[in-house]
Amino acid sequence: MAGRVEEMIARAGRAFSERDAELATKTIDLDAAVNRAEIDIDEMCLRILARRQPMASDLRFVTLVMKMVTDLERIADLAVNICERAIDLSRQEPFVVHADIPKMGVLVESMVRDAIDALVSRSSEKAWEVIRRDDTVDEFYHRIFGELLDAMRAEPARVHALIHVQSVAKWLERMADHATNLAELVIFMVDGRDVRHPKERGSG
Repeated sequence: MAGRVEEMIARAGRAFSERDAELATKTIDLDAAVNRAEIDIDEMCLRILARRQPMASDLRFVTLVMKMVTDLERIADLAVNICERAIDLSRQEPFVVHADIPKMGVLVESMVRDAIDALVSRSSEKAWEVIRRDDTVDEFYHRIFGELLDAMRAEPARVHALIHVQSVAKWLERMADHATNLAELVIFMVDGRDVRHPKERGSG
């Protein structure tokens, strides 16, 4: 499921940057498999809880997996949103997408991948690295937002297209938040620390 979500992020970013409606449509089609995986994983976790009645760390693992698949499914939904914008922009006059959008996409994809790797390897250190990268995504977003506002003032005729770019930047920022959620769950599973709120993180 995570691998498919990573693929959707990469393909959505490319479809948007290249205004490739065909790639965007094919990427949207992948969302059904992600939704199916969420349901299947939830059902497997519930069967484990009912039949095996896990205790301690095993119980923590199963319940956290159920939370994680929700974040992954929401990331996939955001990738669909980006693809829908790509399709809309493919029908308009060509323009150059903000140069930092692809960089944000690559960074977000790496956050999701490393959060899952942290889960598999039980590495809270790698999870902390994911959380720290969220600050970089936020910096990208705030810079893009400000520059796009300036562009809207300077070129009112391009406002519609620029709003789409602004929306994509926001969705990438939200994907990073979901990846951060994944990393926080890994830290809780491995170290027993709840770091969902900044004041609880300490030095990390």
